[in-house]
Amino acid sequence: MNKIGTNRGFTLIELMIVIAIIGILAAIALPAYQDYVARAQAAEALKATEGLKTDIGTYYWQEGQYPNTGNPIIATATTLQGKYFPAGGTQITPGNGVITVTFDKGANNGKTVILTPTANPGNRQIITWKCSGTVGAERLPGSCQ
Repeated sequence: MNKIGTNRGFTLIELMIVIAIIGILAAIALPAYQDYVARAQAAEALKATEGLKTDIGTYYWQEGQYPNTGNPIIATATTLQGKYFPAGGTQITPGNGVITVTFDKGANNGKTVILTPTANPGNRQIITWKCSGTVGAERLPGSCQ
């Protein structure tokens, strides 16, 4: 026999359990998403400085030293601008080729990414670029680690 008018909905307890599960999942997923966004924003520093790294590598190969004060490569660095760092937020340290990008927006506001060249003086080539900075190792792009 069918009972007409029987209500077949969710009970209050079932709805509360579903809301609690959604809340727990959101509490786990939100920090992971924020780290993902911060890592993507930090990756902008690497993409924006690719040309500088090439210029420094070429200069080192030709001259056997890193650019010094007054070199056009150093002046070019200060004109770089990104979505998360301003013009002037990129600096090259004269004499050692270290590139520092300082963020002024986004999840990495006030933090830096530092790219340090490792050279092979024997053949005057830059072997690698080491990444570091105040953004933290967990926010550095995978290509840096």
